[in-house]
Amino acid sequence: MTSNAQVGSVSEARGPAPVSVLVVEDDATIRRAVQLALERYGYRVDVAADGLDGLEAFRAGAYDLLILDVMLPALDGIGLCTRIREESSVPVLMMSARGDALDVVAGLEAGADDYVVKPVDTAVMVARIRALLRRATFSPDAEEAALRRTGPAGRGGRTAGRAAPDHVLTFGDLTVDTRGMEVRRAGETVALTPTELRLLLEFAAAPGTVLDRRRLLREVWDYGWEGDTRVVDLCVLRLRKKIGGGRIETVRGFGYKLVRG
Repeated sequence: MTSNAQVGSVSEARGPAPVSVLVVEDDATIRRAVQLALERYGYRVDVAADGLDGLEAFRAGAYDLLILDVMLPALDGIGLCTRIREESSVPVLMMSARGDALDVVAGLEAGADDYVVKPVDTAVMVARIRALLRRATFSPDAEEAALRRTGPAGRGGRTAGRAAPDHVLTFGDLTVDTRGMEVRRAGETVALTPTELRLLLEFAAAPGTVLDRRRLLREVWDYGWEGDTRVVDLCVLRLRKKIGGGRIETVRGFGYKLVRG
């Protein structure tokens, strides 16, 4: 692991309580390096050396974020992420040794929120972790204010019959409660990860408007640098499966838009 820049102090990272991270990595040298690097920034770090031990540790603990290597013995990182997503929406950061496109895509399809390529730069990893934790911590008032930024024309429709409250947006059979942070489709609750929910809220802020991938990286993934647009495409794919394939349209060469009706 390399470290080219400092991104904060230990006291800043700690805050009122240490952030709890589980690192699942089979290479002992990398595992120890990641643990020490994160502990320097005040994170509480547990480690596991294979996928099955990682799954057991996840189920036994209460973690704010998971870092999973793709290539793991016993149960690989893709399988581990899939199992975790069946039980939890905890933020997941994948690590890939090669940065191979198939590894990245498979990890994101399994439900990972983001990925880093080994050898990992400490500053990049901590910045990605902080961005993931910000996305996982919702402020209903802030989210509702963000939804208002496009003005009344940007809001969704109303529920048929009785008017829906201002904080409930309706798009066909899809409703988004920006205060309760709840999404329903045809009356059934839709379980979304924090990243998926942020992405949907970004679309809901401007229904019918095409949003390009760079904007979504900036607003949803909180990237202050050029990120990989594959994370956007794969998250949109996951979101479509949950809210309906026709709800988000692809505008080739430009981006995506949320269908109003």
